[in-house]
Amino acid sequence: MDTEPSNDWASRDDDDDAEAEACLAPSHMPATLTVYSTIHRIRRLVLASIDDPYTLEHFREPRLNALIVRPLVDRLYNPADTSVIYCLLVNRVYFLREQSGLGHQSVNVARATLCELVANRVLRRFHEDNPGQPGLLLLARILVDGLDPFQGAPPDVEREGRHLQWPVQDRGGHEWKLTALELAILSESKTFISSSACQRVVDAVHDGQVVYTPLSFIDILPDHYKHRPVSLYNPQQAPLLNHHRLIVPRVRAMVEVMQFFVLLALYSLTMINRHLEHSPWELLFCVYAAGWVLQEFAAIIEHGWEVHAQSLWSFLDLTFVAIYGAYIVARIYDFCGGHLRDGYGLLILCIAAPVLLTRIAFNLMPHNIVFISLHAMMKDFTFLTFLAAWCFTGFLLALKWLIATDQGNGDAAPSWSTVCKWMLWIWFGLDGTGIEESVRFHIVLGPTLMIAFAFLGNTLFLTILVAMLTNTFSRIIADEAAEICFRRTVLTFESVKSDAIFAYPPPFNIVAIATLLPLKFLVSARRFHTVNVAMIRVMNAPGLLLISLFERRRLWVRPRQGKKPSLLSWHFTGFSPHGDIQAVFKVPLPADVSDKIDELDPVEEVPVLEDDVMSRLSADMPRSRLRRSRMSRRDRAMEWRISREENR
Repeated sequence: MDTEPSNDWASRDDDDDAEAEACLAPSHMPATLTVYSTIHRIRRLVLASIDDPYTLEHFREPRLNALIVRPLVDRLYNPADTSVIYCLLVNRVYFLREQSGLGHQSVNVARATLCELVANRVLRRFHEDNPGQPGLLLLARILVDGLDPFQGAPPDVEREGRHLQWPVQDRGGHEWKLTALELAILSESKTFISSSACQRVVDAVHDGQVVYTPLSFIDILPDHYKHRPVSLYNPQQAPLLNHHRLIVPRVRAMVEVMQFFVLLALYSLTMINRHLEHSPWELLFCVYAAGWVLQEFAAIIEHGWEVHAQSLWSFLDLTFVAIYGAYIVARIYDFCGGHLRDGYGLLILCIAAPVLLTRIAFNLMPHNIVFISLHAMMKDFTFLTFLAAWCFTGFLLALKWLIATDQGNGDAAPSWSTVCKWMLWIWFGLDGTGIEESVRFHIVLGPTLMIAFAFLGNTLFLTILVAMLTNTFSRIIADEAAEICFRRTVLTFESVKSDAIFAYPPPFNIVAIATLLPLKFLVSARRFHTVNVAMIRVMNAPGLLLISLFERRRLWVRPRQGKKPSLLSWHFTGFSPHGDIQAVFKVPLPADVSDKIDELDPVEEVPVLEDDVMSRLSADMPRSRLRRSRMSRRDRAMEWRISREENR
């Protein structure tokens, strides 16, 4: 590739971005990972290990931990093989989807739980044995680097087992890959995700310290000319207008909140001036909302609905998209009918107000346990409501068929809407008019059907609904920390976008599709990449400049010795007098202080309860020293790195 620098800051290609961002590179990695054989090896070990419906609490007991979990961890942990965790999570997804029949359903859940627990323990060993920045890079490669489940499989097996996906975009050899973090989200491995090792990577990705090219199912505006490997970001060596920072989850979250506030402001101005003859606000709202809907559609298809549905406000966004679609159709009808001022479109648009205002609360408090519970309970509520409406349709048909025509007493048959209104009032316990009027259908069968509906709807279904929602809320509250970590991980994973369409704010994303998508088929991949990067940098130049200046001054920068403090290097710790409590743990420990602490309390003499219990159960006393030796080696390596950095 051409690596000569260009004088044009906007169109300069970023061939050196990967080198600038990778301040730490992996020292050695296996040339080929036998992912296919490891997946089946783990499946065979898990099938042979358990055949009973154990729970997570059972596996954590000392006996099962020593007989099943620890031997599997010792057997599968290999410092040179970073695909073990991915293979364990693949097996978890498989066991969860193989729940067929009453006899093996609980056993498959237990096997899936064992896979998650072993993956958690193996990741913890990687975390303990690899401290510092190199360890963070290794953990990031384990969790967010893509792997192919058929990697290392024989060619005939791959031809027979791999099914065609639609569509398959050219990604330079990364078409069939998935990440371990995505599998953890799909399988809802909340214990694994809430571990300290996994959250360390999630925090680094969220802050932009770990950068990589995400893998997606399909992109509307694909630009896969370059694939950046997992690396650690160095703001001092990165270009001034680094367009890759637009997909950093922290930056992306602020941008999306600002875009949504613009949407809400245009919506409010449209509804306030809805009675004007020619309102420019409605036209601006229609165009901007179209770009926002396009962005939402791109977010859904990038990682699939299974991942996107895990975000807290996915059901609110989908509701607004449906309302906006109905508004556009009704507005076209109003335009053809010649009554734009008081048409049906504006009436439909009014019902979007509770959706938009509720979404603001979700955006401002995404980690609140109440909103997390509401998101989980919406699934149960929607399912049971659909089931109840489907069952109660039979009562509606039976009542209408009982009195399809007038019965000769001068009373007209009630309409469909009237019967539905009576049944709805009975369902919520508001009014008993339907029971009083049921004799109009039939003197015996009418009251019988209405009373049966009242028992089933108002008593049975509502009681079941309350019980289900209470159970869901209790389950979430019981493991509040894991739920919050899981939702935060989902938001972080979803915010790292590979589609170039997200770099263009609404409604400019519509213009980008109209201009760049046809251009992609007319020029080479390198030329398209150059044009795309230039347009992104020009359109987002002020924001990219602010991001670059902020990260160069405030993020991951150690103050130089002998340099006078300035206003730009000043860090605000808040209005609390307890800021030093957190700061004392962030400063590197000097070597002389570490040696003095080690003389007072050697790590080798500190008892470790878990290892001691397991060693007694397995009759292997020397194994209890294993973790202590690893901790000692880790501390000595950390001291050596700190001293070398100070000498520099």
